[in-house]
Amino acid sequence: MCAVSLAGSKVCIGREGSIARGRLHHWHHRRHRWSAGTETALSGRRRVWARSPGRAAGRTRRAGCEARVGDLAGMTVEELAAVSGDVDVIVFSAGSNGGSKEVTKAIDGDGVVKAMKAAGLAGVERFVLVSVLPESWRERNLGDEVEYYFAVKKGADVAVSRSDLNWLIVRPSLLLDGPGSGTVSLGPAELHGEITRDDVAATLAELLHEPRIDRQILELNSGSTPIEEAVRANVRG
Repeated sequence: MCAVSLAGSKVCIGREGSIARGRLHHWHHRRHRWSAGTETALSGRRRVWARSPGRAAGRTRRAGCEARVGDLAGMTVEELAAVSGDVDVIVFSAGSNGGSKEVTKAIDGDGVVKAMKAAGLAGVERFVLVSVLPESWRERNLGDEVEYYFAVKKGADVAVSRSDLNWLIVRPSLLLDGPGSGTVSLGPAELHGEITRDDVAATLAELLHEPRIDRQILELNSGSTPIEEAVRANVRG
């Protein structure tokens, strides 16, 4: 599990994978390309939580973050709230990726509920959940564990959408490795396809800095619209 507090304003809970690494890169890049006034508002402490400090140390130093060690499954609500009290938003992108039912329940199900309770306890109103497109892999013969994974992810979406938090659910298509294109298709309903983890991370970075997008479910696929433009197109009102 990793949790990121960027400039004292964000905590991210997610696996030590490509999206987590991408978030560090894109948030670090975005912080340095903003205007001086905005950058001043984002100055401060940055924290990264990871299961193993060795894996996190290099990339967190490059992003100007402080590495700490923690495990979502083993942390209590109170412990998670303690590292979330000085932030504006919690981003949950952890997932078992269709592993054992026990891990799926602990991370994709109970973990989301735990993070929401921690947000409430810490007074953090904004909560972003990275979920999955319901149509993913429907053309395949899925085993019981993967079917269970999709059911738990759906249940987590429902729990978040019924909460009192200022929530946002992002459902990316099938995740690919490799460099991002910088263009996507983002909206309330998208066809299931594939998208690079790098483009997902870049889209999250833009969404997190657009407070006018809230209490929405957005699906994310590869596309031809520049990411900043795609995010702005989903601002309501």
